[in-house]
Amino acid sequence: MNEAPLEPQDPFAPQPARVAMPALAPIATYAILGFTVLMYLLQMASVALLGDDLPIMLGARITELILEGQWWRFFTPVFLHGSVTHIFFNMYALLSIGSFLERQFGHGRFLLLYFLGAFAGNVFSFLLTDGYSVGASTAVFGLVAAEVIFFYQNRKLFGGQAKQAISNAFFVIAVNLFIGLSPGIDNWGHIGGLLGGAMFAWFAGPRWQVAGIYPQFHLQDQRESREVVMGASVTALVFGALAALGLF
Repeated sequence: MNEAPLEPQDPFAPQPARVAMPALAPIATYAILGFTVLMYLLQMASVALLGDDLPIMLGARITELILEGQWWRFFTPVFLHGSVTHIFFNMYALLSIGSFLERQFGHGRFLLLYFLGAFAGNVFSFLLTDGYSVGASTAVFGLVAAEVIFFYQNRKLFGGQAKQAISNAFFVIAVNLFIGLSPGIDNWGHIGGLLGGAMFAWFAGPRWQVAGIYPQFHLQDQRESREVVMGASVTALVFGALAALGLF
């Protein structure tokens, strides 16, 4: 059998450029998911052993108890859920969106985003709804809003992918807010989470710029640490002030 000789590669021929994308393991996403699932198992155990859901009694967003000084209820509802379906869809969304965002935002900034979204959502829920509410959807809506802001602010880098991602996110938001019109769903919590996540991401989200030497490039975040601190502070102060109006 005759074989064609291999042609030597031209060492001076142009090489394809490569841009290294962030490759962080989303350990904060996994940690939140694991802890939330553990809390739900504790809820089920409490019902089975005590006849009452003690974690919900201690941590749900209950307006009357917040007015009595139990302010931790602005945060703890994010770890509690009302059913297997409820926690499944929230954790699926967390894993899908959170894994991507954590790689872009980094561990610390992602945690700020998640809990500020939860706080903002529970503040809106406290101000505008009665009864009680639980669930990670406040924080998840914050993640969706942050995804929109991230792709918008980095649209030159991602091109058509950014436009598609933003369109998909708006579709998801619209569908879920429509579903949220059904009885028993805390849509004001969702809206608050959207606003909190968008506000933090606008001021503190990563703004990537290509850096390096051809053909090996990498992404460099142009956002400074002081901007992240400012974004977190502004979001916390705005929604903290709204909570204070309701409290006093």
